[in-house]
Amino acid sequence: MRDFMHKPRLEKQPRKQTVKDYAKSIFFAIFLAILIRATLVQAYHIPSGSMEDTLLVGDYVLGDKLTFGTQIPDRLPILNLKLPSFRMPGFRDPGPGDIVIFEFPNDPSRDFIKRCIAIEGQTVEVKNRVVYVDGEPFQDPPGVKYTDYRQRGNFGPYTVPPGHIFVMGDNRDNSSDSRVWRAVSLEKVKAHPLLIYFSWNPDAPFWNLLEKIRWRRLGPVN
Repeated sequence: MRDFMHKPRLEKQPRKQTVKDYAKSIFFAIFLAILIRATLVQAYHIPSGSMEDTLLVGDYVLGDKLTFGTQIPDRLPILNLKLPSFRMPGFRDPGPGDIVIFEFPNDPSRDFIKRCIAIEGQTVEVKNRVVYVDGEPFQDPPGVKYTDYRQRGNFGPYTVPPGHIFVMGDNRDNSSDSRVWRAVSLEKVKAHPLLIYFSWNPDAPFWNLLEKIRWRRLGPVN
């Protein structure tokens, strides 16, 4: 009779061990996602029209947390509970013209996104809807718009205190910003928006994906 070589049989991994390995993998994935969200990038949704036409309702942006620094550990995901945190320094502070994501000074459970108009020591004034910083007209970006031509839009003069920035929405007549609740502490700054990674048009028919998804909006935030 011919002899046959028998391959060694692989022992089945115990079911408990398999479950434990899966649990470890899931825990590690969740931990890594939370770590990245807390220190590197975070996704944000634009819920209002205060930054039109730069950012529209339904835009989803990725925020870079390294440039301006951020709060760690910030809030618990899903539950949105504020946690004791410390400030991780960034490479630089926001400057005039930068778009900034920050914790709303009047409600730590909410994040706002506005454009930095002035930094500490600078004086802001709005006269006949023209924004002046230290007596010079502020260079409006292309996305700025005015929706109510009956408003005069006067404000100030107001000098930004140390360690703060003055922010405004690009939709100047439809934005609650530093003209209402004054300057934002740099301690509240959380991210610098990098790009629009998805844009959902809430007014388009659901079945028409060519209009429902605003493909042309995907790209860097200016």
